[in-house]
Amino acid sequence: MEEASLKIFNSQVLLPFSLENGNMHAFLGPFIGQNKKKFGNTLLPEDTSTLPFIHSTEIDLALFGDTTKIFQAFPPIKDRHLQWLLRVEDVMKSSWAETSILEFIQLAKFDLHLFDPQMLLSAILFWNRETRAFEFPCDFVCPTLLDIATITGLPPVRDRFYPDAFKEEISIKELSIIWDKKTYLAFITAHVGQSGTPVSISEHIAFLMYWLSACIFYTPSLQVPKYYYILAQALHLKKKICLSKLLLASLYTCLDEASESLFRESKPRNLSRPLWLLQLWLNAIFEKKLSLTSTFTPTCELEGARLTTLTPRKRSLDNFATYIDAILSFTEFSEDLAPFIRPTLTGPSWLRQNNQVRNISPDSTDMWFGFLSWDVIISGMRQKDVRLYPYQPQLFARQFGLSQMKPLPLRRKEGIDDDILHLPNRRQPRHLIKEHLSKNISPHQSQQ
Repeated sequence: MEEASLKIFNSQVLLPFSLENGNMHAFLGPFIGQNKKKFGNTLLPEDTSTLPFIHSTEIDLALFGDTTKIFQAFPPIKDRHLQWLLRVEDVMKSSWAETSILEFIQLAKFDLHLFDPQMLLSAILFWNRETRAFEFPCDFVCPTLLDIATITGLPPVRDRFYPDAFKEEISIKELSIIWDKKTYLAFITAHVGQSGTPVSISEHIAFLMYWLSACIFYTPSLQVPKYYYILAQALHLKKKICLSKLLLASLYTCLDEASESLFRESKPRNLSRPLWLLQLWLNAIFEKKLSLTSTFTPTCELEGARLTTLTPRKRSLDNFATYIDAILSFTEFSEDLAPFIRPTLTGPSWLRQNNQVRNISPDSTDMWFGFLSWDVIISGMRQKDVRLYPYQPQLFARQFGLSQMKPLPLRRKEGIDDDILHLPNRRQPRHLIKEHLSKNISPHQSQQ
């Protein structure tokens, strides 16, 4: 790391401090001076519609009785999908490893399409579109780049993907990619090569486009759109794309859209984008609390592959109570909310060997700089779809095993001088929802 960047890391990212008993801790910066604590954000006017849906005056769970149309963008994987993946992998394995997507592509061999609708919707009830975080009783929690790296094997440091910044080095007109197929299966049939023949450039790019749209970003149209061509071409050419930040930004977009749809009179429909990532993250934080288990042992050495086996198969409206109670039980921050800071982690060696903050090696500084540094992340494959989001790891410092300053609220709030420090596993009382649920869910709804 360059000397200037290292100075920034030491002065703004990790801020060491000691307690009276001599114990050393670290804040995740940047640090906001005390004279600014009462600042009200005038750029983001107060908007009660961004509050989590759980704060609504009435919650009608009957809206979520039929979840088929809510999750119709996630069709089950067919045998032809796996056959095509294995055919292309046999030839392109070394290329994928060089591009740092080999482990990530392994997840497409598992049931990423499998969801627990009640678990997902229960979590979305707590999503705040202003802070881009879940408001649990113990304060903000959210998937971070560390979680994505553990689940997918994607590193946090690579080149940022701007949809219009990458040139079309291989003309799409030169490739025999067919766009008039109406289903994913038809797209596979049209582009998979014959057994025993080489994997052409056209087939590889077509596979990557299919993988991005059908296995990663889940387009609502259930087709492979042309706008994935530039990203697929960049990966084919071994460009160092930071897919982890692109994936996290896309999850933010997904959660914003899903949360906003809860306020409509009709239930949300056709949710898309990487909700599979939310499912695996929830499996990780609920694994011990809800005793999620599986008898299936995945062959892939990746945390995400193991987590796919934990998704509950039983779907029932009654499960809402179980998941809401589980979320409300997080009255203090616990190790369940930082599931990937542990020595038994499975995953890529570069992360598994350096996933303890206190044992970080000098060679891992760049990686942890990516995990812990504030950044602007971008979602969208086309210029008109681009959305910018702040990546704010300082809001989730305890998920990295660090101490945490209480985040400055976006709205004005009296008395924010009180209790300004979060220490790991220290109880943080916060007004939340359980009484609200018992008062505002009608007896008819609770019996659904």
